[in-house]
Amino acid sequence: MYKIIIAPDKFKGALSGLQFCDIVEEALKKHLDSVEIKKLPLADGGDGTVEVLEYYMGGERVEVEVHDPLARMIKASYLYSPKKRMAFIEMADASGIRLLKNEELNPLKTSTFGTGELIKHAIEKGAQHIILGIGGSATNDAGMGMARALGYRFYDLNHEELLGKGEDLNRLMHIDTTSVSPTLKDIKFHVACDVDNPLFGENGAAHIYAPQKGAHAPMVATLDGGLQNFSNIINNQFNFDLQNIAGAGAAGGLGAGTVLFLDAELKSGIALIKEIAHFDEQIKGADWMISGEGRLDEQTFSGKVIKGVMDSKTNQKLAVFCGFSELDEQDLAKYGVDYLAEVKAYAKNIDDSIKNSSNYLARVAEEFALKLKA
Repeated sequence: MYKIIIAPDKFKGALSGLQFCDIVEEALKKHLDSVEIKKLPLADGGDGTVEVLEYYMGGERVEVEVHDPLARMIKASYLYSPKKRMAFIEMADASGIRLLKNEELNPLKTSTFGTGELIKHAIEKGAQHIILGIGGSATNDAGMGMARALGYRFYDLNHEELLGKGEDLNRLMHIDTTSVSPTLKDIKFHVACDVDNPLFGENGAAHIYAPQKGAHAPMVATLDGGLQNFSNIINNQFNFDLQNIAGAGAAGGLGAGTVLFLDAELKSGIALIKEIAHFDEQIKGADWMISGEGRLDEQTFSGKVIKGVMDSKTNQKLAVFCGFSELDEQDLAKYGVDYLAEVKAYAKNIDDSIKNSSNYLARVAEEFALKLKA
C-alpha cells in the first residue's frame, strides 16, 4: 500500500493547484489498486493563494467598494471564513499595479488606503486572524495609506493632515494614534512576504522596486529620502527601528508599515500556507510526495512551493511533475528530487503544452504510477 501526497503549485496560465491534484489522483488510481492519496495544494502568497486557502479554510468571497491606488472607487474582494474567523486579503486587489494603466503609474501619487479599507471591513465582519498577501503593489507609501483607513493620522510641519501617498513621506512630521480602534491590537496579523529588503538605501523599497511602478531616477531618490524620513520619525516618536526588519522594504515599505501599524509578523508565503494546511503533520508516513509547477529552475529553490515541500521532506521520496525543467541531474540530486517528469516531453511546443496541459499531466502521472507498480 502506497501513501502518496500530492502537493503542487499552479501551472501558471494552464492549471490551478487543485486541478493538478485532481488530474494526478485520477491517473494514479487507474494503475495503483492499493493507494492512499492526500491532496494538499500549496501556494506562496501570490497568484492562486486565495483558491488554495479556500480549499483549507472554506468561507466566502466578500466584495467591498474601496479606493484604488489613485483614490477612485472600485470593487475588491477578500476571503473570509466565519467558522475560523480568519480572512485572507490580497493587497493587489485594492492597491495593485494591475489596477493602473502604464501612463498612470506614479508611486509618488499612489496609496495603500484601499488595502486598509479591506482590513477594516474584515475586522468589522468578525475576523480575528488576518493574512495579508503583499505582492504586486503599485505603491511606495510605507503603509501610511493603509494606516489612515484604520484611524492613524499623519501631519506635516504646519499640522496639515497628509493623505498617505508616496509624496507625503518627505513631509511627515507627526503621527496621531488617538483615533485608532483599540480592538486593532487584538487582531492577529500575518503577512506573506518573501523578500528581505530593508526599508531604504540601495537595496530598499524605492531603489529596487519603485522603477517597476513608474518611478524615474529623480523620483526614486525622492521616495528613498521619504522612506528615510519616515523611518526617522518612527524612531523618534515610537523608539522603533524599522530599517533592521528583514522585509521592511516589501511592497513599497508596506512590510514595515504592517509591523509598525498592525504589529504583524512577516513570514514566507509558503510557510504560512503549510501552517494552515497542517502540512508537516499530514505528510507523516507517506512514501512519496508529488509536487510541481510550470517551470523548474534555480528560482524554484528560493522560497517557492517546491522548496517548501522539500523543507518538510523526511523519509518520503519526492517526485516533481513540471512543464519544463532547466535543471540538470546534479541539481536534482542536490535538492533531493528522486523523480522528474516534464510535460514538454509530450507536447509539440510551448503553446501545445499549455493548451493541453491536463492531458499531458495525466500521461506523466500514469507513467509514474506504472513505474511504481513495476
